[in-house]
Amino acid sequence: MNRDFFTTSALEIAAAVRNRHVTAREVTEFALERITSTHASLNAFTTVTADRARAEATAIDNAISSGRDPGPLAGVPYAVKNLFDLTGIVTLAGSKINRSNPPAVTDATAVERLSQAGAICVGALNMGEYAYDFVTDNAHDGPTRNPHDLARSAGGSSGGCGAAVAAGLVPFTIGTDTNGSIRVPSSFCGIWGLKPTYGRLSRAGAFPFVDSLDHIGPFARNVADLAAAYDALQGPDPRDPACAQRPVASSAPELEVGITGLRIATLGGYFENNCPPQARSAVAAVAAALGPAFAVKRVELPQAALARAAAFLITATEGGTLHLDRLKTRAADFDPKIRDRFIAGALTPSAWYLQAQRFRAWFRAEVREVFRHVDVLLAPATPVPATLIGQETMTLEGVEMPVRPNLGLFTQPISFIGLPVVAAPVHTTGPQPIGVQLIAAPWREADLLRVARALEKSGVCTAPVAELAA
Repeated sequence: MNRDFFTTSALEIAAAVRNRHVTAREVTEFALERITSTHASLNAFTTVTADRARAEATAIDNAISSGRDPGPLAGVPYAVKNLFDLTGIVTLAGSKINRSNPPAVTDATAVERLSQAGAICVGALNMGEYAYDFVTDNAHDGPTRNPHDLARSAGGSSGGCGAAVAAGLVPFTIGTDTNGSIRVPSSFCGIWGLKPTYGRLSRAGAFPFVDSLDHIGPFARNVADLAAAYDALQGPDPRDPACAQRPVASSAPELEVGITGLRIATLGGYFENNCPPQARSAVAAVAAALGPAFAVKRVELPQAALARAAAFLITATEGGTLHLDRLKTRAADFDPKIRDRFIAGALTPSAWYLQAQRFRAWFRAEVREVFRHVDVLLAPATPVPATLIGQETMTLEGVEMPVRPNLGLFTQPISFIGLPVVAAPVHTTGPQPIGVQLIAAPWREADLLRVARALEKSGVCTAPVAELAA
């Protein structure tokens, strides 16, 4: 294995480490070197945990030498959004205020589980402040840049996660998604992302944003790595009351099953409106690749625009309430753009919030009916490919709109009711990649990964490492 091994998969790295073709320590040093060499251009990392990574690598190498099983992700470097607790590190959550907090005394559950699988944590990644952001233009740590074009955004709020994977710094990362914060960076950076069903993966030890909407999930450059990271994260956790008490549903064996028997349709109506040509072309390319599985050609989600409005309202209200004490005591330390949205949320009348929750229950029931007739839905992930850093507006169907809130145009109605989604990358419809959402009924992640693998094998959805400019 040579120094270009980050263009290959996490599972290939793990196999090479287990077979002693390379040591975990060598893999770690390669990763740390690449992170250092790209930091000035990408700004993906806020903390590099070099000492921890080297210690974990030594433990993996010792386990292999003594004949013990090092785990399915043995020696694979990864990183996490900087709202996950890492022992001995202050959990920033993209903020200035949190820098006053003491270091974490334990790892987040996701980090614990990846360590148990043999993966090696090399650091924490840049993000939008308190996850209330779609572009990772962080006022305190600077913007994370898109590896495919350094003048463009990596998306948000998990922008560091997307950039680190797309640039080949690590094979996979772990981020969070409340309204689209896995799917937007996946779309902008041209990689795979998985937002599982709400409650599937534990959020314990991850700084909250909106409790009733927060999810965690992986990013990767291929579907097998995405499934392997997802499988390592599964399992009930009493530390997170929302984490469902369900048996682990291993997805890896499902990847090569194919899509026979699955009913697939595109989402029309709302999801075709405000949808520029590149986003339409990406959905059409994915649909064409899936071909015969289209038993139903097109369906609509009733009142999807209202679902997005209700998601906005719940997000603002729960987020503003969470940060109310900080708003009262340290308002000047927020990014003003983030602060003002939290203040508006904190002032929202309770009757509006309750009505949004009532609508949520109705919408969930209506979408359940849709899934009686179809298994997987296709929709754009973002209305546009990566926007320029600092860009304030974009034009959709002749209407000028603010960039930041509207990058979640197609993601918010889906996460609003906790549906599982895989973001699939399409690199063939324009100069910048763009993503397509694969959406299923709750707990049907395996169906999504089957479809994702079929798309990967077809060549329509791939995630090549970005060639960084010198």
